[in-house]
Amino acid sequence: MKSIFIALPLAVASTFAQADGSCGKVTIADMNWSSASLIANIDQFILEKGYGCDAELVPGDTMPTGTSMIEKGEPDIAPEMWSNAMRKALDKGVEEKRLRFAGNSLSDGGEEGFWVPQYMVDKDPTMATIEGVVKNAALFKHPEDPEKSAFYGCPAGWNCQISSGNLFKALKLSDAGFDLIDPGSGAGLSGSIAKAYAREEAWFGYYWAPTAVLGKYKMVKVDFGSGVNKEEFIRCTSKEDCLEPKVTMYPPSLVQTVTTEAFASKSPEAYDYLTKRSFKNSQMNELLAWMEDNQADGDVAMEHFLTEYPESWKPWVSKEVAEKISKALANL
Repeated sequence: MKSIFIALPLAVASTFAQADGSCGKVTIADMNWSSASLIANIDQFILEKGYGCDAELVPGDTMPTGTSMIEKGEPDIAPEMWSNAMRKALDKGVEEKRLRFAGNSLSDGGEEGFWVPQYMVDKDPTMATIEGVVKNAALFKHPEDPEKSAFYGCPAGWNCQISSGNLFKALKLSDAGFDLIDPGSGAGLSGSIAKAYAREEAWFGYYWAPTAVLGKYKMVKVDFGSGVNKEEFIRCTSKEDCLEPKVTMYPPSLVQTVTTEAFASKSPEAYDYLTKRSFKNSQMNELLAWMEDNQADGDVAMEHFLTEYPESWKPWVSKEVAEKISKALANL
């Protein structure tokens, strides 16, 4: 009986805490790549300072985090979930009312494509098209064979090696004199762009966003003139055994904020913030470049973003919440 009477005030206190808008303890997956870590730190600060949550960052990665949220109901929030990696499981989690899709972390989705430097397009606008690139193939000097042109593909062993190789074949780039170069690593690929930029040389190859590289070096995605054929991309372009790939632009990858149903139901105001919090790739590219240049982790980059870009985050929250966050920033 004594234990019942001791527990009763705690239960009543908990009820009042939820009634006054406090969202209580919240766990947020801090994924092991820069953009996800930045968003996780932003969510933690805003939920704590703006909504009174007791927000904790926990280590995360796509598959383990998604599985844990479905099976165990934790963590409460995955700020940057590349949903296509486990589409069926996540959809089932939503259908069973275990999860909710709050919104898109990246409003224009994860982006892939074949790119050329902005300065090439400034000199010749046709370089923004595959026809212009093919016509000027001789500009793209091969590092080892003067008789060939260079196309930098995705590093061996990466999933994107399959799609970039299939599109190289579909576009008949070999017939135009291009050689598909394996850069050896992500660093090798980004280094080839940096080298070309330093010399203002021609460069043509595969890359993706959001990345610090596309924040530092202004690149233009080459238009294949085909539009996006998502069914073809899924059926063949992304498959290793695709024998006759067809030309298609890369479909954007769905990048979402996922929460548990329990969190969304318990904390509707905090959940509403997550439905509005979203970044464009162009802005995330710039933020990632800043992080790399300043050797900043997610926490430092969070303070930079909230301090320097109030016009970006204030529309995500109410005026009252914005004032709380601004006051907390001033006290850092």
